[in-house]
Amino acid sequence: MNKKNRVKEHILPSGKKEKKRKIRFDKKAFRKKRKKILKNIRESLCWILEILLVCIVAFLLVIGFGQRVSNAGDSMKPVLNNGDIVLVNRAKYLILPPKRGDIIAFKPGGNSTSHYSVKRIVALPGETIQIQEGEIYINGEKVKEHIYAKDLQSAGVAVEPLKLGADEYFVVGDNSTSSDDSRKADIGNVEKKDIYGKVWFIIRGVERTGFVKNP
Repeated sequence: MNKKNRVKEHILPSGKKEKKRKIRFDKKAFRKKRKKILKNIRESLCWILEILLVCIVAFLLVIGFGQRVSNAGDSMKPVLNNGDIVLVNRAKYLILPPKRGDIIAFKPGGNSTSHYSVKRIVALPGETIQIQEGEIYINGEKVKEHIYAKDLQSAGVAVEPLKLGADEYFVVGDNSTSSDDSRKADIGNVEKKDIYGKVWFIIRGVERTGFVKNP
């Protein structure tokens, strides 16, 4: 009787011990599985965030630097030809003001429904421009730097000294004899708000594709 009891007492604790070991083993496996699941979730989230970041950057680059405008006419020859597709940098003028010599795309006369016009800036806000004997004068002095229009046959509204407003720019096409620009009253000075951006890249065939270069 006593011997049987001793055997049972021996088996009972042993059974409990094995059960505890099994429980500890299950908890360890669960923790390992949970860590793996959390790791996979973190990796998936990182992957999704990376894709979103790439998409956002690509979107901003297209909006800022990749807006397309078609150049109509020969007013910017030889830099741009009729039908050239150009890319416009819209971001630059959010940081820096337009400069003399920049080729810009703008809405003529501020007409939002009109086709974009592409011309070169020759006079800046606050300056006084006059065209005499085919030459451009800024504040009474002849200017040639960053101005590529030569022998302007028509002075238009700049035949007399014309002072620009605080946010106005005077633009002229490089091929001035074939250019409708600020010299014409119906176009006039270009306000900053009507400037779409700076023209910086040409897309047209293998030979014509590349950065805009001055003559």
